[in-house]
Amino acid sequence: MTTKTATISSIQPSKSDVKRLVKAMTAISWIVLSIGVILSLINLSHFSDKNVGLMVGIGFLIGSVHIYVIGTAIGLVHARLNQEQPPNDFNEHQ
Repeated sequence: MTTKTATISSIQPSKSDVKRLVKAMTAISWIVLSIGVILSLINLSHFSDKNVGLMVGIGFLIGSVHIYVIGTAIGLVHARLNQEQPPNDFNEHQ
């Protein structure tokens, strides 16, 4: 049996790329939130789980929160990776 090897280059996204991604995801979440509010308000007259427009509007409202949280988490993780980390004593003794 043979094994195939693959190399992964250590190219990391630049700081501006991550900021653009976070800003784009924030803008997308606001757009999705607006669509959700509009759909929910238009279809609010028949408040039922059988009202597809209302259910889709509520889904957009929930989805916008998820998009915003994921975008914010990406920004925070990238910011934390860029911080200088103190040397680890465990690695020095090996």
